[in-house]
Amino acid sequence: MSYGTFPIWLHSLSIAWLALGALCAVVIAVDEFRCPQKMWVMNLVWPLTALFGTLLWLAAYYAWGRNAPEAGNRDSDPAFPPMVLKGTSHCGAGCTLGDIIAEWTAFAFPKVAVWFGWQTLFAEKTFAVWIIDFIVAFLLGVLFQYFTIKPMRELSVRQGVVAALKADIASISAWQIGMYGVMAVIQFAWFRSSYGSLAKVDSPEFWFAMQLAMLAGFATSYPVNWWLIRAGVKETM
Repeated sequence: MSYGTFPIWLHSLSIAWLALGALCAVVIAVDEFRCPQKMWVMNLVWPLTALFGTLLWLAAYYAWGRNAPEAGNRDSDPAFPPMVLKGTSHCGAGCTLGDIIAEWTAFAFPKVAVWFGWQTLFAEKTFAVWIIDFIVAFLLGVLFQYFTIKPMRELSVRQGVVAALKADIASISAWQIGMYGVMAVIQFAWFRSSYGSLAKVDSPEFWFAMQLAMLAGFATSYPVNWWLIRAGVKETM
């Protein structure tokens, strides 16, 4: 697997878009410090999703997330599509944090990728790291969901874990499928085809690609979350 030099316009665009995502996340975090979310886990969800959603998620936060009404108060809840956006973002926050942790861990300790099949099952390290991405994202997504569902439904620990698993298995899987698909297109069909190399984890181009891939993950997970919320499997945020 080779890593090369990308054109200056792509390098500059990547840095600018990453900076924009970081700025939007900081703006939301500062506002949440002054006006905390009623559901504490959403204090993590909004900044994390702004890292890839940038201005779109900043606008969504001020439109539907800031000072959100109590969950379950249907009279004051926003329209259903924004509720699905928040539910999907809840899933996406776990995926975002999980992918950040997994990618940097595999970068710092390549042996971890070997444990998951690099050089044995996969010639490309990327595919082994995707397995790690999924596992860590899934665990964090379920953890986020647990701290949402358990108090809202007043469940025991076991019941909360089971409910969180039911709520997030399909949602996170759909997110990761969309994310992997676009990441593969960018890395292999664009970067490698056009520039002869993949983007390395410590490059701005890699994380710019990840921002675009996360948006794709949101798009593939949104209809799944729509169904899960309609069916009562997943709570509204």
